[in-house]
Amino acid sequence: LLRTCLTLCRYLVVANPTRYNVQLYIYDLSRGMARSLSPIMLGVWGCMHTAIVAYGDEFFFGGEGISSCSPGGTMLGPPDTVVELGETEVSEEIFMDYLSSLGESTYRGDRYRLFEHNCNTFTNEVAQFLTGRPIPSYITDLPSEVLSTPFGQILRPILDSIHIAPPGGNVINGGRNM
Repeated sequence: LLRTCLTLCRYLVVANPTRYNVQLYIYDLSRGMARSLSPIMLGVWGCMHTAIVAYGDEFFFGGEGISSCSPGGTMLGPPDTVVELGETEVSEEIFMDYLSSLGESTYRGDRYRLFEHNCNTFTNEVAQFLTGRPIPSYITDLPSEVLSTPFGQILRPILDSIHIAPPGGNVINGGRNM
């Protein structure tokens, strides 16, 4: 009976195509400069851009809205770090409908704000939708850490005008890639 149960469990895990791996790609946009300057000015160790990788594609949010590309396919190149977020049973079709809905409302390009509504906000929301778990807090806490410093407050007007949109992605709108 135990052998039959193990065989059945192995079959369900291997043959069940409804489970998809979900990863978080982390890029340091400062390429290490933030870590070098951190003790002097900002008190942070990086300027993080994040993306969700699922269903064979990388999904991210920037000044153009929600975009997708092949994993590591933006001009940023390969990620600095990959975090395994777990698996999802959400189908690709449902996920794409979800992204389309977000892209038409909450995550339109004109809603991008470097500190309050950015790629990390997007990946955190999508990670919770797919896996039920958030992305690491050391990423989501970065904006408040920067703004809590005097230098961060001085730079805020300049930084607020920045809209990060890594080139190389396809903007997702209305449920289809454009």
